Amino acid sequence: MGRRSYGQFCGLARALDVVGDRWSLLVVRELLVGPARYGELREALTGVATNLLAERLRALEASGVIERRLDRRRRCTVYALTEWGEGLRDPVEGLIRWSTPLVAAGRGDDTFQGAWLVVALQALAGRRTAARPLAVGVEAADAQLTVRLDETGVSVTLGFDPRPATVLKAEPQVVLGLASGALTVPEVIASGTLEGDPRKLEAVFANLTPPADPVTAG
Repeated sequence: MGRRSYGQFCGLARALDVVGDRWSLLVVRELLVGPARYGELREALTGVATNLLAERLRALEASGVIERRLDRRRRCTVYALTEWGEGLRDPVEGLIRWSTPLVAAGRGDDTFQGAWLVVALQALAGRRTAARPLAVGVEAADAQLTVRLDETGVSVTLGFDPRPATVLKAEPQVVLGLASGALTVPEVIASGTLEGDPRKLEAVFANLTPPADPVTAG
């Protein structure tokens, strides 16, 4: 099946020729978290028809954005971003930051999966760095995430390994509000549950002066 093109000699138009179709960037979002099997993508992308997802995967693979790999640990084939596909991280994170006013309107009836916070928190946490490594945990919806801050910046991963000493448990919109700067740490603590040191949340998420007292990773 031939793919539709804008037919314009423009970088944006050429990019949209590749990833502008409905669901394509959401496939990329899933794979920015990590390689995934077809069934995992189908489960994560609620609402997409099976044939449409297969079509999008074929198109992205043909364009060189994704590839199929053998996951030796799980003994299965997974989809993963190519090196070129990984270059979509910055544009995707930019769109997430741009969407802050849209997300602030609330969740409504939209579906949500905690794993989506991996890319969102990475985008919203900004370019912070820290001389001393810090780690905080986040529990939201069905997911546990570890947010680390060190001299290289912020990284977000699924799971606790090990469980950080400081863990925030809150609704997804509260976590996103903290990461975007719409909510302060005290406001977040008041509407959620915090185990551990609130200064670590300030250091990792908030646009505040780092605390004077030493804070170590947990």
